Amino acid sequence: MSAPPVIVWFRRDLRISDHTALHRAALEGVPLAPVFIFDPAILSASDVGVRRPAYLHACLVSLSANLHSMGSHLIVRMGKPEVELFALAKEIGAKKIFYNKDVEPYSRKRDKKVDQVAGDHGMETVPCDDLLIHPPGKVQRAAGGPYTVFTPFSRAWLSLPPQDPLPPPKQLTPIKGIQAEALPPPERFGLSPCDISLPPAGEKVARDMLRAFCAKNLRRYGEKRNYPLADATSRLSPHLRFGTISPRTVLAEARRVRSEDPSCRREVDIFVGELIWRDFYKQILWEFPHVATGCFRPEYDQVKWENDRKKFEMWCQGRTGFPIVDAAMRQLNQTGWMHNRLRMIVASFLTKDLLISWQWGERYFMEKLFDGDLAANNGGWQWAAGTGTDAQPYFRIFNPSSQAEKFDPEGKFIAQYVPEADLLTYPAPMVDHAKQRIRAL
Repeated sequence: MSAPPVIVWFRRDLRISDHTALHRAALEGVPLAPVFIFDPAILSASDVGVRRPAYLHACLVSLSANLHSMGSHLIVRMGKPEVELFALAKEIGAKKIFYNKDVEPYSRKRDKKVDQVAGDHGMETVPCDDLLIHPPGKVQRAAGGPYTVFTPFSRAWLSLPPQDPLPPPKQLTPIKGIQAEALPPPERFGLSPCDISLPPAGEKVARDMLRAFCAKNLRRYGEKRNYPLADATSRLSPHLRFGTISPRTVLAEARRVRSEDPSCRREVDIFVGELIWRDFYKQILWEFPHVATGCFRPEYDQVKWENDRKKFEMWCQGRTGFPIVDAAMRQLNQTGWMHNRLRMIVASFLTKDLLISWQWGERYFMEKLFDGDLAANNGGWQWAAGTGTDAQPYFRIFNPSSQAEKFDPEGKFIAQYVPEADLLTYPAPMVDHAKQRIRAL
């Protein structure tokens, strides 16, 4: 009697290379059913917007094609994962479900429920560490327990050897009796049309972008990464968010460049630092899940924000009268992405100049960003507001004008999104930064 098939449950890991769950499942040497489940609980969240689901669907199109090239095909269902997974398992006779673990509170509760239901059905789940370079709980203080400050976390992180990227399976054995179908269009899953044009998605796109970045911009990353117009960042954030490339692959490629060209060691180390920040914020979310709904430091939950709705709407629309803030917000609204330096500027402005809760900004970002990631977005906003772990000091308040002079000295980025900035029709600054700085302090 042949061994039963296995299920690989794809979630935010939409690739075939360096995919731990897929790799381990393929080693079983039995027919394999790759499945993705559209979860209504996620799609109906108030801050999900239309952009991330649209980009997700594009990533699934790519994943489906990649699986097809290996002799398999992606099964797509919609519903509660604990229901759909076991309906599929019953249909094909599977006894094992492989998946890569997540750090978000909802995902952990969902996975725990799937694990429990699997046990009730006499099945086995195989959760795998894949999302981070060093999984949660691996980078710990010498005395035990998690780090809450980035610098010592970074030192400990760097002292650990990373796992080498895993190769994709050479071939996958499909499940007999399951009809191969093209991925249904977005509307079949209740997804609304996207309001902007999104960049290309998928594993090949991600790998091409990584190679291009390492060939050109990595060597000037430290010098140019803070200049929005320079376009010197990797732009890999949506690919890491949806897992069309793994962080281990990115790290390995960056370190390859450093080994071949020691003169760019500093630039590579700065870039690797961003991968460490990614691990750090995800580790914080894993260890302290309350940050998803409140301040890392609970005492800051008592802060009395002014939360002026009209001012918030002007900030959202890019009509504050501060050109760099307005250009950044319009970039977000028009493209679904914002340069990291600009994210810090607009977050500081909202919380320190307008005295509006960081959670309002966090929600708006998640609605508009197609690369929106709970851990990174939450960590960044709490850092800017001074309410989070290893936050910027409360007295450090970005001056929008000096930030523009430093990082957009010729005003070309501002002109791209706020062409009326030099005209009389452009609104006056909505607040006096100097006075608001004193109030915030």
